[in-house]
Amino acid sequence: MEDEVDFIIDSTKEGMDRAIEHLKKQLLNIRAGKANPAMLGGVLVEYYGAKTPLNQVANVSTPDARTISVQPFEKKLIPEIEKGIMQANLGFNPMNNGESVIINVPPLTEERRTQLVKQAKAEAEDAKIGVRNDRKSANNDLKKLDISEDLLKSAEADVQELTDNHITKIDEILVVKEKEIMTI
Repeated sequence: MEDEVDFIIDSTKEGMDRAIEHLKKQLLNIRAGKANPAMLGGVLVEYYGAKTPLNQVANVSTPDARTISVQPFEKKLIPEIEKGIMQANLGFNPMNNGESVIINVPPLTEERRTQLVKQAKAEAEDAKIGVRNDRKSANNDLKKLDISEDLLKSAEADVQELTDNHITKIDEILVVKEKEIMTI
């Protein structure tokens, strides 16, 4: 029985870890003033009839803190890349020089920074919900097991400790991202 309890706790921890990894990926897409290739992570480009992630059809780099350069593997993709960036609704205005697509990242206004902080908080809240859902399903799975009440209480306490630790990590990640967004 203890093996089953350990398995439930381990799989719950993995689920909570995945929620934190997902949060980190989502926060990479929220820009914080300086250019970052990850800002274009969600951009899809029409490539031979299929929607393809931008990083699979072009090299994305940042020559300086205010510029993102997208060097397509095939020049004929330049208009499709521009269209994909516009459709991603990131607030960027792509330009091309015939060789590559260049994006100037404008400095953020105070209002836009506030919006981005709200967006980051929403992503963090989604991650917390994921962690709490993992806790709930773990506790339900534990109650289904035929184990002593002491072992059940001990296992539930372990799950709650995992939950508290992961929620604290999420809050720490959010504080760092907020600071990054609000720094001019």
